[in-house]
Amino acid sequence: MANTIKTLGNGDITRKALSILHNRLVFCKTINRQYDDRFTKTGALNGGSLLIREPNQFAIRTGATLDTQDVTETTQTLTVATQRGVDVNFSSVELTLSMDDFSERILEPAMARLASELDKVVMTSCYQETYNLVPGTLANPTVIADVQSARSLITKGLAPDENRSLIMESLSMNSVVTEAKALFHPASEVEMAWNKGYLGRTYGFKLYETETILTHTHGTRTDTTPVSATSAWANGDTTIAITSAASASTLTRGDVFTVANVYAVNAETKVQQPHLQQFTVLTAITATSTSVTPTVGPTIYVSGPKQNVSVTSAGSSAVENLDFGAASTAYLQNLAYHKDAYTLVTADLQMPNGTDLGARDVYDGISLRIIRDYDIINDKFPCRMDVLFGQKAIRPEWACRLSAD
Repeated sequence: MANTIKTLGNGDITRKALSILHNRLVFCKTINRQYDDRFTKTGALNGGSLLIREPNQFAIRTGATLDTQDVTETTQTLTVATQRGVDVNFSSVELTLSMDDFSERILEPAMARLASELDKVVMTSCYQETYNLVPGTLANPTVIADVQSARSLITKGLAPDENRSLIMESLSMNSVVTEAKALFHPASEVEMAWNKGYLGRTYGFKLYETETILTHTHGTRTDTTPVSATSAWANGDTTIAITSAASASTLTRGDVFTVANVYAVNAETKVQQPHLQQFTVLTAITATSTSVTPTVGPTIYVSGPKQNVSVTSAGSSAVENLDFGAASTAYLQNLAYHKDAYTLVTADLQMPNGTDLGARDVYDGISLRIIRDYDIINDKFPCRMDVLFGQKAIRPEWACRLSAD
């Protein structure tokens, strides 16, 4: 029996494209995804910014005497302003193909490219906002010990046990699987390692492999340069003043460092942790003269309900970032994270009038718009496929980078 051929309509193309896009995503499919429908409602447009309420934290009273505390809610701003798309030309002949043929020839390669771009853009922003970092053995792939260290840091950040993912490039995946083969695993995991070359789950993480893993290139900064008096740090500080830096040295967005005598604390009990608090640079900066004051994450709280650092010896300290890699050197950034450490928000793009085809649909929190028109000169149907989105590390303490090479 001959194939059934039909002209592809608005909904056919858009729904199929969305399905392919979703299946091709790796990183974005493992994080919190939200769809903001306010962009579609006249009078309800939000200017591209979303306010995300942060969890409230409270101090503990000692004894029987009432000691009330004010509740001051804080928010983070997520901007939905990044647009990515793929543009193609359909011929009249191609539009008479069956959906399977059209999908294989047109949609599959187009959506594969768009999925890779979404993963890259979102992952870049998210890893740079993540301050927990396991340096591993630099210039080597990630190993089991690195995975255990990442699990420990995420757990100390009080991330829930479920919905944890570990995304790695292939050499690190090979390294972890090779080490783990001697350990006990359920039969299903052993079968997956044998058939596909990677484990489905280990040490509480569901494993994913992708070559979209990014590299981070450190700035030209020098190590062990003094920090201005930590005794002057105040709740809500978002910068750290570094003195005696080499003139014109740079810190790139995503550089990680620690400050001597500044320790992390348990988010609930406020008990000092055994490890120094790590900070990530949120805005690239170049030293002027001999000083540089980068904007960092997390925001500093030295006391109160939101305390996240313990300064054990106030005064002039030293930046200690030697363990995180050499200056001007690139390292792969594998990621371990809870689903809600990061969020991706997509929104509906406006639909124009007077086009040959226009369709927009949402699938699993991802909105895709397809617009097609007719080129009468060349008998072509130029078509654009667009996604409007924004992303943010909303709970970076629930994530950890694993440097590798």
